[in-house]
Formats: sequence, structure tokens, C-alpha cells
Amino acid sequence: MAALLGPAEIRDLAELLDLQPTKKLGQNFLLDANTVRKIVRTAGVQSNELVLEVGPGLGSLTLGILETGAEVLAVEIDPRLAQQLPHTVAAMQPEARITVINEDALKVAELPGGPTSLVANLPYNVSVPVLLHLIGGFEHIARGVVMVQAEVGQRIAATPDSKIYGSPSVKAAWYGRWWLAGTISRQVFWPVPNVDSVLVAFERGAAPGTEEERIRTFSLVDAAFQQRRKMLRQSLSSVLGSSAAASEVIERAGLAPTARGEALSMPDFLAIARASLA
Repeated sequence: MAALLGPAEIRDLAELLDLQPTKKLGQNFLLDANTVRKIVRTAGVQSNELVLEVGPGLGSLTLGILETGAEVLAVEIDPRLAQQLPHTVAAMQPEARITVINEDALKVAELPGGPTSLVANLPYNVSVPVLLHLIGGFEHIARGVVMVQAEVGQRIAATPDSKIYGSPSVKAAWYGRWWLAGTISRQVFWPVPNVDSVLVAFERGAAPGTEEERIRTFSLVDAAFQQRRKMLRQSLSSVLGSSAAASEVIERAGLAPTARGEALSMPDFLAIARASLA
């Protein structure tokens, strides 16, 4: 097996870079090689693929992905970390193939090479926007595993009629299938976060509708969950014009105007979107 980073190496690198992890960037660095290999194994990384990693930090997960023989395209917002990562990789796995992009993942407009999978320890504070931006913007990303805050992961994978089902659940479902794939102890991070983490896996499915339908569907989803206690005829009136107009559109979609957003699946919201665009 190739060399991976441990607690001593992580702290040496942090000292070298005069780095203090910041909450603003959601920086919690993985210390445990077994956890790294668990994530890579869960993701099913193949030796011949290009893997996208977001927020590689000091390189713990990066080295675990590279250990399989895969190539990594890493997007890192912190310039010090982005500059150091290729040197860390060269020192520990000289034959490994890595490209580092020093950019905000929310602003990335191009991913050279067309990575087919995403494996990442996502910053807690922007995990959902980053996921939706990458999955929505780059159709070649077909599958992946991301580590996120437990509460966020549970929301993403939630199904209708549960208390945690909401906007992230519906929007993620537009792109494919999502499920919880494991838990991660908070003790394997430095600094130790005050929240638990989970692994969320996904497989992209066929696009259920057009881009126009997606935009309308997402606007309906936002409206429904901004006022989740209200009936759809009220919560969707901001998008559809009035309560009366909303009722008419919802009924044409074959749904009850008195239902609430948490009871609707992604195809239900799409049906309302299509009825409103007809």
C-alpha cells in the first residue's frame, strides 16, 4: 500500500504552512488512514478513472484516491493548500497523477478531462450548494461519495413525508439516486468538529425533464419549502400568480391543492411545473 497521511504528517504540514483551520472555509482535516480507505472503498474508485475531489485540504483523501491508481482533479479554494498539495503527493506517491485547480468550487465553470466521479470531504457550510452546482453543471459526473454533516446528508437522502425532507432532497433527486452509505466518527478529524458526519452516495439518472422544466421545478420547490406549513395553493401562489391560479395548475397536474410540499416527490413537483408551463 502507498503512504497516506497520519496525525504527525498533518500537523507537520500545518506547521509548514502556518495553517490554522478556519470555520469560514469549513476546514476539518482527516487524520485517519483507515477512514480514508473506507471512503475510497465505498466510492468504488477504479484505477483507470479521473476523480474529482473538492476541498482536498492537506491531501489525506487525495492520497487515498491516488493509491488506487486513479487520477485526481482537485479543486481547492485556499491558495496555500493548492500550492502545497502537488508537492505532498510527489513526496509520498511519486508516480501519482494529479491536477490542482485553485478556485472556489461554487464558481468552477470548467473541469478539464471530464471526471466521471466525485469523491470529497465537503466543507460543511457549503456542501449542498457545491453538490448541486457540480452535479447540475457537469453531466459527466456519473456517481460519487461525499462526506457531509450528518444532518445535511440525511436531508439530501430523505424521502417524502419525513420531517427532514425538504428542498435539498427534491433537488438532489432531480439528478439521480442518493443514499446514506456510512457514518464517520468526529474523532478522526483535526480539529474535532462539533457535529457528526455521514457518507452520502449517488448515481446519476436520466434527466427527468428539460432545463426549462428544471428551473421551474426548482422555483416551485423553493416556494413550497419556504412556507412548508402552508398548503400548496398558498405556498406556490408566489410562483403561479395567486392561490386560485395555483389551485388550478396543481389540479391539472393531478395533485391536491390542499397538500403540503413535504408530501410531494420530485416527479410531483415536475408535474406541477409542466402544468404551469403548458
